[in-house]
Amino acid sequence: MPFMPSSFVRLLLLLLAGALLIPVLSAADAPAGKDVRLNRVIERTEKKEPVFGVFSANVSVRTGAAIGSSSIDFVIIDLEHSPYDVTRLEGYLLGMIDKRQIAQKGNLQSNVVPIVRVPSAGREQLLFVIKQVLDLGVFGVLVPHIDTAEDALAAVRAVRYPQRRGVPDFKPEGLRGVGYGWPARYWGLTGAEYGERADVWPLDPKGELLLWLMIETKASIDNIDAIARTPGVSGLFVGPSDLAFSMGLPFNDPEVEAAILKVAQAGKAAGVPVGTLTGGAGVKQRLEQGFQFLAVGSDSSVGASVQEARRANAELQKQKKR
Repeated sequence: MPFMPSSFVRLLLLLLAGALLIPVLSAADAPAGKDVRLNRVIERTEKKEPVFGVFSANVSVRTGAAIGSSSIDFVIIDLEHSPYDVTRLEGYLLGMIDKRQIAQKGNLQSNVVPIVRVPSAGREQLLFVIKQVLDLGVFGVLVPHIDTAEDALAAVRAVRYPQRRGVPDFKPEGLRGVGYGWPARYWGLTGAEYGERADVWPLDPKGELLLWLMIETKASIDNIDAIARTPGVSGLFVGPSDLAFSMGLPFNDPEVEAAILKVAQAGKAAGVPVGTLTGGAGVKQRLEQGFQFLAVGSDSSVGASVQEARRANAELQKQKKR
């Protein structure tokens, strides 16, 4: 036997001893989550329940940990207005894993759904940006500045894998390159399971990916009906600040509000959920207008904003029951 340093021998023995103590789970015993909806936002949206989230610009492991254990429904990790660094994003996502939460729930569904706002505008159609983000295991993508139905279609195709022949949702044809080892591991699935479930909802009813498109220009308002009807769109997200700038108007101008309501109406007509960014005081109004997902703060003020949003929603539900 070749000579090995004593420290190495001790380490090897410890590893072997540990391996003997680890129970080997069969595929049937392992909590693979095959029958569990992994994306909690989709689960709640299907039930017509509103969901609340925040934007997060501090892309760090510790922030991911704090967000992952918070009371929000989703987080939009902002890589549009903060440095596009997928290495930091990877650490953030790993920080969101809460082992105690997984053990308590007994399944792989996370309470907080990570969605990434990519830095490329819809008109730029940078496929690799969306691919790199999805390959880290996120459950949704928010694409800014979608101006036309062509922009929307390009985003859908970037998120989807090419589909098998003969499936009912073969089109729009996917363009995402296949490299699902890491995202499958992050989701807790096999590669084959990830390949089946990593598709856009509700085009694929079993899909676990959200594709939210930002409506934030005058052109997008002009084309909103065609954008909303694009197959594969999971939601329309109104960006009120950019929209006001694009229209050459102040934020509180009635024409801007009318444009926002036009998006809500187009989403309702197309059966597509609609969301926006709002302060706590505006939550009740937006819920009454039919908005289903709301970003109500940032990672610097998670608790107060979300609790205020939840109180507004509870008050609204009580009024409906009267």
